[in-house]
Amino acid sequence: MRIAVIGTGYVGLVSGACFSEFGVSVVCVDKDEAKIAQLRRGEMPIYEPGLEALVAANAAAGRLSFTTDLKPAIAGVDAVFIAVGTPSRRGDGHADLSHVFAAAEEIGRALASHAVVVTKSTVPVGTGRQVMAILRRVCPNGRFDVASNPEFLREGSAIEDFMRPDRVVIGADSERARTVMGQLYRPLYLIETPMLFTDIETAELIKYAANAFLATKITFINEIADLCERVGADVQDVAKGIGLDGRIGRKFLHAGPGFGGSCFPKDCNALVRTASEADAGLEIVGTVVRVNQARKRRMAEKIIAACGGAVAGKTVAVLGLTFKPNTDDMRDSPSLEILPRLAAAGAVIRAFDPEGMAEARQLMPDLVYCRDAYETMDGADALILLTEWNEFRALDLVRVGRLLAKPLLIDLRNIYQPAEVAAAGLAYVSIGRPSRSVPQAELRALA
Repeated sequence: MRIAVIGTGYVGLVSGACFSEFGVSVVCVDKDEAKIAQLRRGEMPIYEPGLEALVAANAAAGRLSFTTDLKPAIAGVDAVFIAVGTPSRRGDGHADLSHVFAAAEEIGRALASHAVVVTKSTVPVGTGRQVMAILRRVCPNGRFDVASNPEFLREGSAIEDFMRPDRVVIGADSERARTVMGQLYRPLYLIETPMLFTDIETAELIKYAANAFLATKITFINEIADLCERVGADVQDVAKGIGLDGRIGRKFLHAGPGFGGSCFPKDCNALVRTASEADAGLEIVGTVVRVNQARKRRMAEKIIAACGGAVAGKTVAVLGLTFKPNTDDMRDSPSLEILPRLAAAGAVIRAFDPEGMAEARQLMPDLVYCRDAYETMDGADALILLTEWNEFRALDLVRVGRLLAKPLLIDLRNIYQPAEVAAAGLAYVSIGRPSRSVPQAELRALA
């Protein structure tokens, strides 16, 4: 089979590389000439574990190629995937579909043979019908089908998620579209992956509903963490106790500074907007959006309180800038809300992230960026763990204590246990659980 993928961002590049690993001939198309030249050299525009090797192997095998020229790329293909960005639109929070519609129009004008046009981008309900209308307008005599095939890729685990997914969702109205899509995903039948065939609107809504539900679980456990701090309970044990219930499940019950990334914030906003336009109440998701944003602001206040009530003139060391580990994605990361607030309060911020510093420098140029984790701590008044990269999970806490000017560790991901931090002589503040208490007299001494 032959397919074209329009867009070489996170979804398009990972999907194209993985389809080529299935034995499909894939052409990835992008208007960004510099990015295409980079990909042809085997250089990845994003960080994703295993992606560089996967692209190199399939490009060498002749199954994966890159171009800026859409018309020859879609000649004779079985399917064309639209995998362009759908960021939140300024002003109203709805998904910006301009790139999707532009891609649909360009596909329609270039289409010369029967193909299935598939929306892989995350799009609101009704987008597939709009894509169909565009294709009919610009290609009235063309033969095509339209399908929706939402992605469920976690940054940092995207290749595994594609190769061994929990399910594949395909929204299509025609038998031809269902047949082509079923053939493309045929390798997954061998591992008995559930295939859910629906209409287009249902497939579009499944993606948003899934992300909104996961965001709700995160927000729920974060609020429970706040309660735990007030009553002396341990949120990690609470999460384990409720997560062992099969109706609830253990995933996405990790308390922290709030969710970020390329999906949850914008998808929740877009779903709320869609519900509003449909005159359907969606109060839970709207509350999740508001509570999550407020939480990031409160994390800055928590850090300031842990530092004795003020950070003016103090140096704080920060480990982790990306919204999660194993990615270089800074979109809606809690760091973008927390760290500027600390800087505005007078703190000098020394930061390190294994993959996110290039982007962080563009977004937060006033930070001091360090070469490694321990360099950030040298002479700092507090250490903040903001993203749970593996290399931050086994720090030499005795060395940390020697490097810090004031022995204070603020762990916003609950990476460490209070007892081990206390044994190293550090004061410890974490999320939603009994930490080593820091008496007011000690806080004043640390200050």
